[in-house]
Amino acid sequence: MRIAILSDSHDHIPNLRRAVSRANSEGAELLIHCGDLISPFMLPCLDGFNGPVHLIYGNNPGDQHLIAARCATVFPRLHHHGTHGSFQAGALRIGICHYPDLARDLAASGSFDLVCCGHDHVWAVERLGSCLLVNPGDLLGKDANPAFALVDTGDSSVRRIEVGLQLPQDD
Repeated sequence: MRIAILSDSHDHIPNLRRAVSRANSEGAELLIHCGDLISPFMLPCLDGFNGPVHLIYGNNPGDQHLIAARCATVFPRLHHHGTHGSFQAGALRIGICHYPDLARDLAASGSFDLVCCGHDHVWAVERLGSCLLVNPGDLLGKDANPAFALVDTGDSSVRRIEVGLQLPQDD
């Protein structure tokens, strides 16, 4: 199974659209957004994914009520988990939280096969025991080219896939 892991899109519609389109073209069967999606107007972009989507809030939660309500009604393929979540994808036990330090604790617990996080906008992949811990960096493009992670559970590989352009930096 291929899993697309995204985080910290911060209302950047073009980069989220590019990431979803690329995840579809790469054959991803599941998409996870690890927080800081922010606005409900981003949900139609996520709904463009060909399979199920799981998402959580981050430290910039946006309109929590509207996001949760629309995931439950308008976009039934979008599974909203609140501030953190866990679910099964086949035999794979997956945990999601926004913060890397909490994700590390989840990964070390032995309760999950894959734990995904975001928040610090820094790409990181680590194995803790039998758990793969993935931080896909960000889709905003704040300090690096916007990217997401593509996990292939068949061979346990993780690729960083860049999309869009980095935001201009102030000098």
